[in-house]
Amino acid sequence: MTPTDPAQRETLAEAARAGTISPYRRFSRDEWAHLRADTPLTLSAEEVDRLQSLNDPISLDEVIAIYLPLSRLLSLYVAATQGLFKATQRFLLAENEVKSPYIIGVAGSVAVGKSTTARVLEALLARWPNTPKVTLVTTDGFLLPNAELNRLGLMERKGFPESYDTAALLRFLNAIKSGESTVRAPLYSHLVYDVVPGEEVVIERPDILIVEGLNVLQPARLPKDGTAIPFVSDFFDFSIYLDADEADLHRWYVNRFLRLRHTAFRDPRSFFRRYAELDEAKAMEIADGLWNRINLPNLRENIVPTRQRASLILKKGASHRIEDVQLRRL
Repeated sequence: MTPTDPAQRETLAEAARAGTISPYRRFSRDEWAHLRADTPLTLSAEEVDRLQSLNDPISLDEVIAIYLPLSRLLSLYVAATQGLFKATQRFLLAENEVKSPYIIGVAGSVAVGKSTTARVLEALLARWPNTPKVTLVTTDGFLLPNAELNRLGLMERKGFPESYDTAALLRFLNAIKSGESTVRAPLYSHLVYDVVPGEEVVIERPDILIVEGLNVLQPARLPKDGTAIPFVSDFFDFSIYLDADEADLHRWYVNRFLRLRHTAFRDPRSFFRRYAELDEAKAMEIADGLWNRINLPNLRENIVPTRQRASLILKKGASHRIEDVQLRRL
């Protein structure tokens, strides 16, 4: 039930900001790191370096303090879910029913470091004995092709909810959750900034599927007649929201854009090849414009409002270091 009185809503908002009303348990970095217990470190410094994205630094210390405790928690959750599946199987007299993969959603702004988080979790979880097969997909493959976005006048809204083929994404997740042996997803290329025609990612019944994307926690608009409209997050068993202040996100986005001028943008196939030769001042002007015109409105309108729907919120400080962890109470 949502209060309709503005004064009551503001009172509740103040209480939430103060932490007196919250469905989350809050941990400092040190408190969370202590929950690692005796979880072994299964990644080397070299592997961590390979897993990080451009302009998203992550250290071995970050893996130890944040991601090892998280992988331990997720391993416990997965094991409990597997036990619940077996109990339900017995209850339904459906001994031949195929086990559903455990699905983890990773959400957050452009430039917050979702890809690095997803890849580190994939590597850590794959080394737990009860989850040998972990697969990662991004929702980029479910963006409408650029030709279709241009036809619809949506190129400046790329990454907004309306720029995705949400029906196809829901069909994909439904097939995964139903335990189908082989499920295919479209392949996206960040180099050409488009879905690659005829190319697919093949998913073959993983134990865990990690789904990374900007808007994966956004609910659909509920019809007044009660018609069942599924959300992407309806298929998640656990969800993570990577959070950071707007000013930091803006700075990380611009810095990444400047660095890409010297790397990916120089590839002749790059959609952004025209930016490779810009001087720094002009490149910063263009990056600021893209942020303020596209990414910031999407963040404020569609991404931040979904933060409180996550199972876990990881708040980054100015150096990309996670300083605060909020875990939803069971």
